[in-house]
Parts: sequence; C-alpha cells; structure tokens
Amino acid sequence: MFQILAYINYWFHQVDEHSLHSPFLFSFYQELVKPRFDPNPDIEQLRAQLRKDSTLIELIDYGAGSRVNKSNKRKIATVAKHSTTPLKFSLFLQQMIRHFKYENVWELGTSLGLNTLYLSENEATQVTTFEGDPTLCEISGGHFSQFKRKNIKQVSGDLDETLSKALETSLPIDMVYIDANHRYEPTISYYHQLLPKMSSKGVIVFDDIHWSKEMQKAWDYIQKDANSLTIDLFEGGLLFLDPELPKENWLLTF
Repeated sequence: MFQILAYINYWFHQVDEHSLHSPFLFSFYQELVKPRFDPNPDIEQLRAQLRKDSTLIELIDYGAGSRVNKSNKRKIATVAKHSTTPLKFSLFLQQMIRHFKYENVWELGTSLGLNTLYLSENEATQVTTFEGDPTLCEISGGHFSQFKRKNIKQVSGDLDETLSKALETSLPIDMVYIDANHRYEPTISYYHQLLPKMSSKGVIVFDDIHWSKEMQKAWDYIQKDANSLTIDLFEGGLLFLDPELPKENWLLTF
C-alpha cells in the first residue's frame, strides 16, 4: 500500500522536458531519461537463463529482506526476477557513465552481477562492486569471468566493514549506485561515509527510494541535508554534487 500511494504522488507531480528551464536538466532529460536504449543481447541471454534456474541457494541477507520470499533459501530464478536492478534502470545508469565519462564507479549490492555488467561496459571505467553474501559473490564472479570484464573489482563481506576500509584508499568516486541495505540508518550511514570521497561533479544514486517508509524517510533527509540538485525517477533517486547546478528537487517522468 505504501508503494502504491508513493507512486500516485509521484505520478501527479512528475514532469517532462516541457517544465525544465535549466539547460543541464533539459539536456539530461532529453539525452538520458527520455530515450530508450538497446540492451546487450548477451547480458539479456544470461538474465533469461538465470530466470529459469531452479538451483536453490542459501543467502546471508544483511539488508531489509525480500518482499517475495522471507526464507534465506531461494531459487536463483527468484533472485533474478525480484532482486536485480530493472533493465531500464541499468541501461540508464550505463548511459550516464558514458555521457559524463565517469571513470571510478562503485556499486553497493552486486546480487547476480547483471547490473554490474552494464556498469562496466565501458572499458575505461573501473567498477568496484560490494556484496555481503559469499554465494552471490561466487555466482556474479563467474559471470564477470564469462564476460571477461577485467575492469570489475569485487569486494566481498559485510558492507558495514568493507565500505569504510575501501574508502580509506579510494580515489575520488564519480558515481555510486546504492542498492544494499534498504533501511533508514544504513542508507544514511552510506551517504555520510561516501560524501567526502565523491568527486566534485559526482553523483550518488539511491535505489528504491520509495520501497518503504524508512527509505522514503532516508531520501527526504538526504534531499534536505545535501542542499544540492536531486532527481526522483521513482525507481531511484539521484543526488548531484556539482555546486554549479541548481539546488532543486525534481520528479521526472521516467
């Protein structure tokens, strides 16, 4: 019910390019949000295979769990259908990386690695992906080897421990996609830890900002605290850190 009400609110307030007067926002919408991009057929073939895979795996869930299956034992097909980034959003993130020429991209929450494969399609981009569950790390690592992606670095283990350690030696980060623990406190913690390490024109992307009341609360807090340009696409929220951009909040048709 919460998601339904959140979507109704989004639907009533979303706007398209006709309401955007900022040159950056108009261009962003026209070139990245509005177009529909072609998927990678090899990645989509893998996705189709995973959605038919009845192998039962046992997961360690550090996040807010699943709406579909409360058990830690799940079929790979269930994970592929319900716990991976939607194709449309993966393609959008991929195009953002190309458009802004991001070189250092992080992903919190690897899952089966399908989104990671899209993030890493540009060989000049180094992608660091974090996953707490060892089984998912093994499966996704196999996919990265299968696609010969040498620009992906996997970090395995509890994100509460691995993130802070990785940030100690990190170069400035251009984009972070946060799809990990869908609760208020962990999300705010990730935000505050990452903020000092972001590049001056970087972007933090928060997945499922309307997933629950906790995630909505986290997104509301981030919008107010950051005092920067934020964009709500319903599927996710974008926080742009470039101080030259307008300090506004927009709900864009996606």
